[in-house]
Amino acid sequence: MLTLRSCPLLIAALPLALVACSEKAPEEPPAATAEEALAVDHSDPLASAMAAAPAALASGATIVTMSDDGTMQTLREGNNGYTCMPDNPVTPGPDPMCMDANALAWAMAWIGHEPPPVENPGFMYMLAGGTDASNTDPYATNPAEGSDWIKTGAHVMIVGSEKALKGYPSGPNPDTAVPYVMWAGTPYAHLMIPVD
Repeated sequence: MLTLRSCPLLIAALPLALVACSEKAPEEPPAATAEEALAVDHSDPLASAMAAAPAALASGATIVTMSDDGTMQTLREGNNGYTCMPDNPVTPGPDPMCMDANALAWAMAWIGHEPPPVENPGFMYMLAGGTDASNTDPYATNPAEGSDWIKTGAHVMIVGSEKALKGYPSGPNPDTAVPYVMWAGTPYAHLMIPVD
């Protein structure tokens, strides 16, 4: 039978092990809270774009803006494979976004009215929230008559995967407090997942 008395090396090493276990792991920079993201000056495209994602990710992302004709202009080169865009000033609320390469390919297809990649899941952050004209029409520029803008708080999205959508609600008036499908029945359907 193994006891502490029979293991003097273990007894000697115990204080070191306890110190090592009590050491705190290095902390990652915290994600921007919804309040912090809203407090950002969204007229500054760099600050606005970076409010979309956790600071550790946004700090290494490429920052781009989109012109009216759909061409992209790079404001800052990144090094982590993510691309962030600042707030779209035509919507009534802040809506910057930050996405991985698969989500960027999906977004460019949506912007260009082209078929998006199929079953090539992408991930997007929108920690400053979003304001959408429609949950059913990917190209609506204003809410339908008698409707209001759909306001979502901080959320993340999974795009480019029909499999990810199964079992989640959709429709014109989503409950934005729970996961739901935006633009269901279109090639640009994607999963919206609220986060605190």
